[in-house]
Amino acid sequence: MIANSLAAEPSAEARERLSRCVLVGREQFAAGRTADAAATYRDGLASVADVPAGSIPVEIVSDLHANLANALLVAGDLLAAAESYKAALRLVPGLTACWCNLGNVHLRTGRAQDAIALYLEALKFDPGHWPTRTNLVQALVATRQHLVAKALLLELIAERPGEGRLHHELGKVCFELTEMDQAIRHFEAAFATNPADAESVYWIGAVAQARGDDIAAQEAYARAAQIQPLIRRPAAKSPADFRVLALYAPFAGNTPSSFLFKDTDFETDTLALLPSTMPEITFPNDDIALVVNLISDADQAADVLPRAADLAARLGKRTINEPAGIMRTTRDAVADFLLGMPGCRIPKIQRVKAGENHPVAALEAAPPFPFPLLVRPCGTHGGDDFEKIADGAALAGFLAQRPGHDHYLIEYVDYRSADGYFRKYRFIFVGEQILPYHLAIGRDWKLHHDSTDMEDHAWMQQEEAAFLQDPTTTFNIAHQAALRAIKDRIGLDFFGIDCGVDAAGDLVVFEVNASMLVHEGNEKFPYKDPFVQKIRTAFHDMLRTLADGAA
Repeated sequence: MIANSLAAEPSAEARERLSRCVLVGREQFAAGRTADAAATYRDGLASVADVPAGSIPVEIVSDLHANLANALLVAGDLLAAAESYKAALRLVPGLTACWCNLGNVHLRTGRAQDAIALYLEALKFDPGHWPTRTNLVQALVATRQHLVAKALLLELIAERPGEGRLHHELGKVCFELTEMDQAIRHFEAAFATNPADAESVYWIGAVAQARGDDIAAQEAYARAAQIQPLIRRPAAKSPADFRVLALYAPFAGNTPSSFLFKDTDFETDTLALLPSTMPEITFPNDDIALVVNLISDADQAADVLPRAADLAARLGKRTINEPAGIMRTTRDAVADFLLGMPGCRIPKIQRVKAGENHPVAALEAAPPFPFPLLVRPCGTHGGDDFEKIADGAALAGFLAQRPGHDHYLIEYVDYRSADGYFRKYRFIFVGEQILPYHLAIGRDWKLHHDSTDMEDHAWMQQEEAAFLQDPTTTFNIAHQAALRAIKDRIGLDFFGIDCGVDAAGDLVVFEVNASMLVHEGNEKFPYKDPFVQKIRTAFHDMLRTLADGAA
């Protein structure tokens, strides 16, 4: 121990001992002994209080704080790391690496806009600092400032044209900007730099799929799987707490996972299940704590879900969102599951098979509910190809546009509030928790949060913020009981519900599935961030609890 001995030493010897403390801690840190390094730095800092003020150069004390912060960051103790970086910067404000790493802490805790400000502070002291500039790209992407991110990436690539990861990141940015030709070029450049870069080849497949070129997409996915069947995403801490195997299907609907799986305390191996092939992989079962099934759309993934179920069964691990449970979540099946629930209004749903003859008279007589009704192709989400239909002739015309698709006919429920506005609420079910995600308010029945004009209306934002803070202000005891009953009937580990409240006070259920988006980047609605982060934290906590139980 250094404490209790420095006070009796001449200041020169005290400085020397603290400098050695820094060196020892760095050696421990380099050897992967993160906890030992943190203890060494803390021991050194504790001893500083025992010497006369000003007898130890602030540079040494700042170095102790900065190195302690680095150890805490690697260990995943982000809040403590942030405090140590701040302590270092209070003593020596010009520490570029500390500004950068403090920005990294903010980025990893969902405060990307704050991270940008910290990265810019770092660049004031060292405009060319490479880690700051590359991390700034990530923060710009997280805040959807894709044009600025593209400009910065082009600048970085001009300096280091052979760095494949930069081309990979620029490919993703171009994809977001719908610059598909450029995206392909940069993913190909990344792969040319590193022939083991299967992730860039997967992205080439994703671009081809987005363009509607399924043949090229399948070829790219198959090529990527040959290079590397499993894409490993390392944990944000060392060592990782556990490892999960994530299953997804490139040609089917999947649970959006980029936010959920970003900067985790666990490692993730992701396996793509392609339409015609089952990977021949020997899994190190002892290394996998859980299987997370991301394949979430029962209509789109009807062919691949049985294969996912077979793989999960062979692995014998606890599976989040078991494929068999996902198979039961088509819109019509969910309506049947929930039928008759007290206090719930479940719109009736009828499936119309592809290729059937649809004369107007038959269509007008077929639905077990009156016009107007809603119609959409099976396996679709969002507002595209989703319309309110007034009569049989309009319905026949809509169905004729996609003769090769099954369609859902859905009973239209007028869920307008007394003030004339429609309100659609989204909850996310995480294990036993039911967490609010957003409230969309608008004049039209077809509501999606990103297409409303809520950013122009303070009262709408205030109402959404109040809902997020306390859902019980809108959802009474009966509604809460209905939501919990829905959770129990659906039986999945992670899924969402879009719902409303009608004039009679009943809960109106629009959609229940595991395909609902949870995302960061809510710059226009910053009050959402804590609640979005809460969902992510709950997801991680659920995995950790199940992994601990499986150990």
